[in-house]
Amino acid sequence: MCQQILLFQSFVFFRGVKDEGPSMPTLQLELDEFIICQKPLELLGEESKLCEIPITLESTELPTEDTKRFQVQYLLFRRFTPDQSPFGFCEETKLHSVQLLPIYQTGSSVTDHEETENKRELLSLFCFFSLPHVGYLYSVGNLVELISTYQYSEKSEQAVLTPQFLHVITSENLQCFTVRCSAAAARDEDPYIDTTVKACPPVALDVCTLRMQLFIGPRAICHFKNHIILLTKADTEDITERRKPTRRMLSRKADSIKSRTNSESEPGWNLYIINTVSTIQLYREMVDYSRIYENVKTESCIHLLSEAHLLIRAAIMDPHFLKSDEKEELLKAFRESCAFLGDCYSRYDYHLALPYYRMSGLSVTEVLKRLVSEGDEIQTYERGFIFYLTHSLNEDLNEELNKESANKVLQIFCLADPVQLPHILCSPCMRNVCPLTAVEYLQKVEKIMPSVVVTLTKAFMALKMGDMMMYEHEMGSYKEVTLVCGFTGQPKLLRQHKEGIVVPTEFAVHLKEMQPGLLVAATVALHENSKIELEEADTFFKILCGNSENTIPQLLVDFWEALLVVCSQEEIFQELLLRVTSQYVWRISKKQLPETKPLKTTEDLINSCNHFGLIFPWVTSIMLMGSPSDEDYHEDISKLQSLLCSQSVNIAPALPVLEPLTEAGNVGLTIHVLCSTRLGRYEEALDQLLRRCPAAAVLYAQHELKGDNQAMWWNKLLPELCERTRLTGNDCPVLVSSLKETLSVVAMELELRDFLSLLPEDGTAAFFLPHLLHCSQRRLLT
Repeated sequence: MCQQILLFQSFVFFRGVKDEGPSMPTLQLELDEFIICQKPLELLGEESKLCEIPITLESTELPTEDTKRFQVQYLLFRRFTPDQSPFGFCEETKLHSVQLLPIYQTGSSVTDHEETENKRELLSLFCFFSLPHVGYLYSVGNLVELISTYQYSEKSEQAVLTPQFLHVITSENLQCFTVRCSAAAARDEDPYIDTTVKACPPVALDVCTLRMQLFIGPRAICHFKNHIILLTKADTEDITERRKPTRRMLSRKADSIKSRTNSESEPGWNLYIINTVSTIQLYREMVDYSRIYENVKTESCIHLLSEAHLLIRAAIMDPHFLKSDEKEELLKAFRESCAFLGDCYSRYDYHLALPYYRMSGLSVTEVLKRLVSEGDEIQTYERGFIFYLTHSLNEDLNEELNKESANKVLQIFCLADPVQLPHILCSPCMRNVCPLTAVEYLQKVEKIMPSVVVTLTKAFMALKMGDMMMYEHEMGSYKEVTLVCGFTGQPKLLRQHKEGIVVPTEFAVHLKEMQPGLLVAATVALHENSKIELEEADTFFKILCGNSENTIPQLLVDFWEALLVVCSQEEIFQELLLRVTSQYVWRISKKQLPETKPLKTTEDLINSCNHFGLIFPWVTSIMLMGSPSDEDYHEDISKLQSLLCSQSVNIAPALPVLEPLTEAGNVGLTIHVLCSTRLGRYEEALDQLLRRCPAAAVLYAQHELKGDNQAMWWNKLLPELCERTRLTGNDCPVLVSSLKETLSVVAMELELRDFLSLLPEDGTAAFFLPHLLHCSQRRLLT
């Protein structure tokens, strides 16, 4: 797409014509002429189409597929007209410089400039144009906006824009101004730059004049890399004399003769190539100059340091940055400028100290050394510094303050923000803090604002001191439910991050041994409040219990079971169901007992969680005939059966998990029949029961064969029992008993004719007579 920027300077003049008619007023007749000017106007983006100036694209080459796609996009329209300003003449409002400045993707993202120069991606586009007394810099990217206005101290002749500076020539000077292109481009490159992680000085900073150099008669200027090329014209005649009226009275002929005869009076043209000051040198000068205002006028100090920072940022965004000899020095200066800005903003009620210190790469200890004076004298700490310190210490940094620095931090927060003390003490950075000193500060906070978090933090410090009496006193101050809420308010009492891994604290280790139920309940609350992820909890409990990566500790199973009670998210509880099912199956198949006593029994889970169902009577009947060895794993077996007796588990995904129990005797039979039933395979379930445990077949049928499945009583169960009884005779009383129970049910449900049709031809009539009589009597009664 071809984008054409429209910049117009519009002057519309209407000259009045004398009207000789008698009706024209005398005053109007005395007017020789008058001028009517249109008002100044600015149209940005899509609105610039309203300028109603048609643009037609004409191609100077043969049409191609590319040229067919060319189109005009209106970006900017601005009209200037004379006003009542001191330089309000038409000649003084003519445009003399127009320039487009592209900025490409940050140089640090380019791996090989020679190969990628033609593939550079445009990041930002800027448009600059200048009048004799004022210049305008626009960003014309996705959003067209005016970002800077330059007011010149005297009439300018020409201007040229670079990514770092604006160079302007006047009748006697070469002036240099700061620009905001790098600030705007940085935001185009990273829309999230103004956060607590990183920052950039604003685009709307007031522009500064950096340098002013005297030259005789500058006429033209251009820019190439780090050079300014200046063309000047030096006249030998006196400028003041040339402006006298007597000089204007001389004839042109005399002037021309004089100019031809006197060669010394001819103007002299000079070409200058000026090397611009290196970025690093100018940066150092601006930093040194900013120190004048460091303690007097902080806003001016911030302004100068922001200008210096933008100079470095513009140099880093240059596509040639990676091959620059100053690369390392520029990066060092960038970090240094961030540190200086962090120092300034820390003395303000402002949040920018945090992102600038982060970009500087300084540790918390180094920042403390920069801002906190030595000794015990009372110092005032501004909210910018407290904001930085609070956020930094509340993060999981791999940095530990020494005892002296940690105690100093306690003193700072006690003076500036005592409410944050319990949270600060839980920071990994504060591991070396003196616990006795911490308790003293916490007791002061407790008098002002008591809370369960303060109490738990005091208990934490008591553990570090080994004062179990104090620990038990603090933990006994609240009920367990309240303590759980306290751990939710400050999760770092239990878990911290170290190199990206969740690790338990000393508090969690102690609770594992003394109050595992409280630990599990607190971890469940953390998960439900999005303070710990499911995978993080797995790692937490494995590290806490000292288990290997592939071994599941009982405390983790307790956590899964407790989480099933409260979890309401479908995908999470299905994952939990598979996990606990897998663990139950593994223990049963491997004959592995849990290393600690489970916190909840099957009955507890059935009463508290609808994902665990009442165990069916036919399942209990099968288990009563099981081997005594199953009693050792009764809890895991009953929990697994309870899960499958509910409607929560998706059976199809669980089948591979249940596969190891195929040959597990009566336990395996119950699992197979439960799965077949959940999948709607009732005939398969009956075959399994009749083959392996016929005594439970009728109980199964009574529980499962209802409604649409009731016909299986006479279509499946009755014929199978008759056949099996015939083959075994009276040697299997269980089959005979089951057959009688089945006949009783069938006689109650079928008509006499249908019932007779089901009886086997080789059966003993005396065996079936009671059921026939019962069936006929039921028919007569109805």
